[in-house]
This record gives sequence, C-alpha cells and structure tokens, in this order.
Amino acid sequence: MARQEAGNVQPTAAPRPPQGGAGAARVVLALACAAQFMVVLDVSVVNVALPSIQRSLGFAAADLQWVAGAYALMFGGFLLLGGRLADLYGHKRVFLAGLTLFTAASLAGGLANTAGLLVAARALQGLGAAVLAPATLTILTVTFPEGTRRTRALAIWTAVGLAGGAAGNLLSGALTQYLTWRSTLLINVPIGAVAVSLAAVFLTSGRATTRTARLDVGGAVLVTFALLTLTYGVTTTQTRGWGDALTVAALAAGLAALAAFVVVEARVAPIPLISPRLFRTRAIWLGNAAIMLTGAAFQIPLWYFLTLYMQQVLHFGALQTGLGFLPHTVVMLTVGLCLTPWLMNRLSARTLIVGGALIAAAGFAWQSRITADSTYLTGVLGPGILLSVGGGLFNTPLTTTVTSGVPAHDAGAASGLMNTSKQIGGALGLAILIALTVRQDDSAHALAAGYGQAFAITAAALAGVAALAFALPRGR
Repeated sequence: MARQEAGNVQPTAAPRPPQGGAGAARVVLALACAAQFMVVLDVSVVNVALPSIQRSLGFAAADLQWVAGAYALMFGGFLLLGGRLADLYGHKRVFLAGLTLFTAASLAGGLANTAGLLVAARALQGLGAAVLAPATLTILTVTFPEGTRRTRALAIWTAVGLAGGAAGNLLSGALTQYLTWRSTLLINVPIGAVAVSLAAVFLTSGRATTRTARLDVGGAVLVTFALLTLTYGVTTTQTRGWGDALTVAALAAGLAALAAFVVVEARVAPIPLISPRLFRTRAIWLGNAAIMLTGAAFQIPLWYFLTLYMQQVLHFGALQTGLGFLPHTVVMLTVGLCLTPWLMNRLSARTLIVGGALIAAAGFAWQSRITADSTYLTGVLGPGILLSVGGGLFNTPLTTTVTSGVPAHDAGAASGLMNTSKQIGGALGLAILIALTVRQDDSAHALAAGYGQAFAITAAALAGVAALAFALPRGR
C-alpha cells in the first residue's frame, strides 16, 4: 500500500459558531480554557505534595518520581496520536472522551490507598490529557472564525495555559497545607463534571471531511512502552544495580521497542505519528534534542528536587514551599513575555538560546552548592532568579527555531513533536538524575549533597543545550 502522509488528512469543517450566538461562544471558550488549565496544572500540581504522598502511601525514595513521571510519559507518548483524533472523530466526541477519562482518573488518584493505584491513576490522567489537550485548540479554531475573535480567543487560551503552569506549585502548597494531598487531584473532579455537562450542551458535533487517514496506534503504543520500560529499568538500578537481570531486561526491552518504533514510523505506518522527513531538517532534529535536554532540567526535575530540598532539608511546610517557588515563576514569565520578545527583534535566536542556556547553567551550578546549612536566600532564591532569567530568555527562541520553516502540512506534527520531546525529557531525565544521585542515607547532609549533585548534572545538560544551539540555523 502506498504510504500516505499526515498532511493528507483533511481539515475539519469550516468554523461555525455554536447555537446561542456570542454567549454560547463564550461558554465554549471557557470550556476550552478550563480543560487546558487542568491539563497544564496537573503537570506540576503534585510537586509540593510529594513528601506528604510519600509518607501517606509509603513510597520508596526511588519510586516517588512515578507520581510525576507516569503522567508526563503517558501524556508525551500519546500526545501525537491524540492530536489526530479530533480530525477523525469530531472534536466534541474527543473532547468529552478525554475530559471524562481525565476527571475519572483524577477521582481515582485522589482516593488511591496504595502507591500502585496512585501511579496507575496518574498514568490514566496523562492519557486523558493527551486526548484532551489537542481537542481544546481544535474547538477554538472551529468555533471562532479567523480574525480578531479567534486571535483574542487564542490569546486567552495561551494565557490560561501559562497561568496553569504558574499556579501548580502554589496551589499544591495551599491545598496540601490546609486540606490534604488528595485535594490536589480531587480539585479536578467538580471542574471536570461541570465542564462535561456544559460541553454536552454547547459544543457542536464537528467532524472531519474525510476518514481516509488511519491512526498510528501501534506507533503510539510502542514509543510509550519504550519510554516506560526504559524509565523503569533506570529506576531499578537504585535497588538492584545496573547488572541485575531485571534491570538489563527492562532496558533491553525499552531499546528494542524504541527500535521497532523507528521501523514502524519509517516503513510500516501509512500515516506515521512522526514523519521521517521531519528529521531531514537540521533545526528540527537538533532543536528537539535541545528541547529534550531542556525538559530534563526545567519540566519536572527542578521542581521535584527543590520541593524535597525545601521540605526535607530546610523543613518548610507545604504552603511555604509553594510560596518559595513564586519568584521562579514570576521571573521566568516576566522575562519570557516582556524582555525576550524585545530581544528577538534585535538578536538572532541562536544568540539568545546560547546566552540563555549558559545563564541557566550558571544558575543550576550555583544551585548545586546547596548544603544542609544553606538558607532560602542563598540556597534557593539567588540561584533560582538566575536560572529563571536564563530559562525565560532561551525557551521562546528555541521553540520558534524548531517550528520555523516547516511546511504548512507538517506544522502540527512539528509542534506535537516539540511538546512530546519536552514531556519525555522531563520524565526520563528525572529517572536518570534520581538513579545517579539518590542515596540510602536520609540525613539532611546526605540529602542536600544528593540534590546538589542532581543540579550539577542539570547544569551540564544546559551547557549541552548551548553547544547544540551553535549548530542551529542563525535566524531571527
């Protein structure tokens, strides 16, 4: 059978407003924003609650990462597949399915009484998020015609996504401090239930104009299985060592699944999740390698290790820890939204990526010097401001570089690949850092030394981002 490409999938029907006029359109916008807020929020909302979760459910130190990693791996592994569902089965049906799964998994996670049940619920949340997140954008493009109204709707949707990421740590701290860690997941239940009810009434049943495309389910399953087994194999080194039979088997199975995924995408799948031709563009394959390293620093590991350091070593409460992250968020958003766009009109993207990555690396190098006797000002705030300035400087130019110059029919695939790389980098990077740095000694001095070592490795990873950036195209 002749191979088809993702670009042959016909777009959804022309935008038409929901019945009820402007009022109904505002409800649809609110639905899309609420769903996007929950998806982004749940990447980080459990961060500050991790020590409470560990005490409540008896997680081993090396296994606690799965609370964050299971969500990110399932989200990243199935995100590209989820992006095709709305075109094939209609955005209303897909939105409702993803939102229902996400809400039900949040309820299951909030009620979980064992570590295994919580990790399974977080994985299902990630799967629901992979289906739901792309559908929120499709809903907006179908509801609002091109022009001012769509631009305004997309601006609100983007701002809500940024707010979800920024609010995660603070909300996690407040909920854990005054209620329980379970509330960080259960908060999604009433929001999801109301959103499902409203979506059933207000969303139109849009459908694609053709179903000639096929879903590459096999590719999504292979890449997710590969990531899960590789992460599990790295995790088992903490208790069994690198030469243990189970460790070797898990790593071998992950590598074999990854190789099979490459073959399926290149030769078998009629419409691959990731078209091999994308990797003929230097900016895409180099840029995604840099994004994966960036994810290994900022996506999960930074918040994970700093949360444990502030609560286990500095003895902060949950709310105090959430507030401790506020300067990171404010600085990164301010630099990213205000300073970086101005600089991008005056400097090349490559210059900003290199400079920002090196500044962030310096911040992580400073962060690596933490000890049990450090204070918040010297051990968290000072390095946090520096690494946040660097992250705010280089993230947008890196994203722009990876998605620029891509043909229109590959734009969605390039964007999806970028988001997948970020999620995978965060989850896999966290597993590797824990395997290299977590120690059995739980004294404050030993914990601080291990977390400091993790930040030192992260600084090296960001130096690698700067090195990769030198090979990127020099564009504005």
